[in-house]
Amino acid sequence: MNKVHTLPVRYDPRELSDEELVARSHEELFHVTRAYEELMRRYQRTLFNVCARYLGNDRDADDVCQEVMLKVLYGLKNFEGKSKFKTWLYSITYNECITQYRKERRKRRLMDALSLDPLEEASEEKAPKPEERGGLDRWLVYVNPIDREILVLRFVAELEFQEIADIMHMGLSATKMRYKRALDKLRDKFADLSET
Repeated sequence: MNKVHTLPVRYDPRELSDEELVARSHEELFHVTRAYEELMRRYQRTLFNVCARYLGNDRDADDVCQEVMLKVLYGLKNFEGKSKFKTWLYSITYNECITQYRKERRKRRLMDALSLDPLEEASEEKAPKPEERGGLDRWLVYVNPIDREILVLRFVAELEFQEIADIMHMGLSATKMRYKRALDKLRDKFADLSET
């Protein structure tokens, strides 16, 4: 009789590496979710922080995190391990954030168009002021969305440049160049604000 499980049945998921948890998930899903749950537990806080900083609000970040977790659940069986699990996870996250960002932008344009007073909808008073946000969030408003994502993946997700380049489908040198330019722009902005 063929043996179904090649890995021991009893294990503590907290003691396994990401790769071991992925292997467990391949065998266990969808009947047992322990390995999957441990993977999500390890990355959920950073995942949320990446989404929140990219999208600018907790509500959208929470929605995207839920979507990412579902995509990981259903995609884990097909994950072949050609990249690290972490890189694959943030690649999914990046794509979901872009989708959400575009959706919100379209929704805002529609609200502006339907509003009786479009100027009121887009008024400066309602826009979040950079000074009201702390830390990295305060400065991310000064860079474009692609550079923002590079900075978030580098500082929040703590990914290597090659991993960021893979996720964003960019060359390594282009990724490093954009990163450096974004930091230079933020340094200049910081210097300007310090002088005023």
